[in-house]
Amino acid sequence: MEKLSFTMENYLEAIFELSNEESAYGARLTDIADRLSVTKSTANSAMSSLAEKGLVKNGRYQHIVLTEEGRKLASTVARKHKTIQLFFIKYLKLNEDTADSDACAIEHVISEEAIEAMRRCLAEERA
Repeated sequence: MEKLSFTMENYLEAIFELSNEESAYGARLTDIADRLSVTKSTANSAMSSLAEKGLVKNGRYQHIVLTEEGRKLASTVARKHKTIQLFFIKYLKLNEDTADSDACAIEHVISEEAIEAMRRCLAEERA
């Protein structure tokens, strides 16, 4: 599959987080739109695109559910986000909002090698 845009990765991450927070059945379109500060129409268009790529199941008037492949991608993005955010808070002493905002921007372009290095630093701190 071709690389997803940053925007599409953000939609997957939002569905992943909402599914874990709100319901095991998936996420509601309204909640996704609210989380990403977009209109329901914009979110609906993105869901159609993700469904075409086989990353979500999007039935009319139903929760939006990640497919297995969608869940893997979303989990990777969310894991990167949390690692970067924690690293920024712990080592760069950024406040939580700044760390969250910067992590959201960086998670899409950072290499897996850099993420692993951050994880090692964080793990050494706990040991």
